[in-house]
Amino acid sequence: MKHIKRFGALTLALVMALSALTACSGKPANDPAGGSGSLPDGSSGSGSVSGSSSQTITPMDLSQITDPYLAVSGLAEGEVVIKAGEAEVTAGDLLYWLNRVISTYLAQFNGQMSTLPWDTKMDGESTFAQVLLDQAAENAVFYAMLRQTALDEGLTPDASIAAEVDKQHTNLVLQAGTDETRVLHAYWAQMLTKDRLTELGENGDLYNQLQELYFGEKSGHYPTDAEVNAYLEEAGRYRAKHILLATIDLDTREPLDKATIDQKKATADDLLAQLRAAEDPITLFDQLMHEHSEDTGLATNPEGYTTYKGEMVAPFEEAALALKAGEISDVVESDLGYHIILRLPMSADEYRSDCISHLFEQRIDEERERLGEERTAAFDKLDVASFWDNMRALQAAVQAES
Repeated sequence: MKHIKRFGALTLALVMALSALTACSGKPANDPAGGSGSLPDGSSGSGSVSGSSSQTITPMDLSQITDPYLAVSGLAEGEVVIKAGEAEVTAGDLLYWLNRVISTYLAQFNGQMSTLPWDTKMDGESTFAQVLLDQAAENAVFYAMLRQTALDEGLTPDASIAAEVDKQHTNLVLQAGTDETRVLHAYWAQMLTKDRLTELGENGDLYNQLQELYFGEKSGHYPTDAEVNAYLEEAGRYRAKHILLATIDLDTREPLDKATIDQKKATADDLLAQLRAAEDPITLFDQLMHEHSEDTGLATNPEGYTTYKGEMVAPFEEAALALKAGEISDVVESDLGYHIILRLPMSADEYRSDCISHLFEQRIDEERERLGEERTAAFDKLDVASFWDNMRALQAAVQAES
């Protein structure tokens, strides 16, 4: 199970809130960096906007809203939607994550997707809407259980987190011309409140505290080098460099002529022969790679690629995984051209923190599996497509106000 964890979450949420306030200067509510449109489909956010269905959505009247979660979903912020042991997920928790999951999905399309296939079956059973809702629920339950686990262990979040949120909130109010209402509305555009911002930061601190308690150096369960390497193997992570002699035009993807391809193969064979005969093939590999490789990513990845199974073209991946660290492959042909691959070692120290996060998250997930979860009647009332239409209408209203 993959969760949206890591706690840039507090900073990210504050940046999103600030960006909503500065929308009129070209930084739209859903795009902290300032993109081509303020809403996920690239629409302007003022006046009427196209919805995720065929209907037109008009910005909400913010003056009539006291509970933004109720306004977009029909569920009050504090209404319990999921229970897992003693941990409870409220509608506010779930809707924060649902907005984030949908926005993250749409970000892959750079605002170019104007409709979403809510009713499309994704795995023969679940619809697209249900898949996104389940992802949001997984994250919400994970953090609810994390918080409950920390409470059971007698841990408390750092008090400075709430103070930092207060400070940032004050700065946002000043930037909004001392109009706190505009700031609160900007939070709503990301399914946030000031209290939820504080909770996000506290969850990050509790995450780190629990990790240290369970898998830190003094825990008795600090991962050894062998355990880190086993984690990397299980996760399918590996590092490799390659010399690529392309047999296609890397811009157009059109194949080169046969004579050129034959010449590339001869060059690859010659380079491999030099490497096999060298006293120090690793040093020579780097020299030949910089002299001959046509990989367009070489300039930004001079130390090689760190990747997962399934991310590279299959012939490259199969050959790389068959090598031991320090070994060089024969000439490998793929749709891109001819590769000579050097498998690189991975430092256990460099990936120990990743291993600890994996072990910790696995522990929380296993506890969740043990306890099970109960979705309440309120959960079943949530309509994802309707929520998103309303969410966009709320965002449009916030941006128009800004």
